[in-house]
Amino acid sequence: MKKKFGIIGNPIRHSLSPVLHNYWFKKYGLNADYSILETSDKEIGNIVQKIKNKDLNGINVTLPYKQKIIPYLDILINEAETTGSVNTIYLDEHNNIIGENTDVFGLQAAYLKEVDNISKKKTLVIGAGGVSPSIILALQKSGIGNISIVNRTIEKCFFLKKKFKSLNIIEWNNFHHELKNFDIIINATSLGLKNGQDFNFNFETKNENLIYIDTIYNPLETKSLKYLKGKNVKVFNGLDMFIYQGQKSFYLWNKINPEIDQKLIELLHSKLK
Repeated sequence: MKKKFGIIGNPIRHSLSPVLHNYWFKKYGLNADYSILETSDKEIGNIVQKIKNKDLNGINVTLPYKQKIIPYLDILINEAETTGSVNTIYLDEHNNIIGENTDVFGLQAAYLKEVDNISKKKTLVIGAGGVSPSIILALQKSGIGNISIVNRTIEKCFFLKKKFKSLNIIEWNNFHHELKNFDIIINATSLGLKNGQDFNFNFETKNENLIYIDTIYNPLETKSLKYLKGKNVKVFNGLDMFIYQGQKSFYLWNKINPEIDQKLIELLHSKLK
C-alpha cells in the first residue's frame, strides 16, 4: 500500500518539500507520495488523527504550527523537547504520536560547520517565531555563547529567554543601528519571502567580517541577501538548511539516509527560478 506524507503550514504554497521527498522516494524505489496539506488551526487535530489512524505515515510542520501542534502529540523527543518546536511527526511502534525537530540539525549541517572560530562569534537572531528556538539551540550546540534576539513583538523574546536564560534581547525600533556589533546575523522571519514584505532598510551598518544567513529559500536571494552579497559579505540562503532538515525527516520516516546529489540540487534550483 502506498505510504502518504505531507507538510502543513500557512503560507505553504511556496514549499519545495514535495519536490525534495518525492525525488528521494523515486530514487530509492519507495511506494510513497508527499503532498502539501492545506490546513487551518482548527484542522490540526484531524491531521494528527490521520497519522494515528495510519491514513498518513508522517508530516512536516512549518510556520505557524511548529508550537501550535504540540498539544496534539503524545511525546516530544530530542531537540523538539528542548526547543518546544516541532517540524517532523510520525507514529512509533507503540502507536505514540512522536514530535521531533530536524531544524537544529539542518542549521548545523548547512552553515555552522563552515564557520571558523565559531565560539567567539557574536550572533543576532532576527525573529522569535517557530524556527527561532531551533536556531538558538543549534548556535549553543555549536559553542556560541553570545546570542541576541530581536522581534517586532518583544513579548515573544521574553518567552524565549525563559527557555534560553543567557539570551540578550534587543528592541525592534532601533536594532538596525546595532547590526555592526554582530559577526553572524540570521534572519528567522518571513521578511523577504516570495510575494511578501521585506525589511524596510538595508544592512548598511555592519561588521566588515559579517556572515549573513537567511532561513528563506524562496526566493533564493532575498533583497537583503542580494544587497549584502553585493557588498562581498559571506551569505547563505535557506536552501541548504531546508535540504538537511528534510534529509533527517526522511531518515526518521524511512530509515534510509538519502543522498543529496547534484541532480537533486539542480531540480530544486529549477523550481526556484
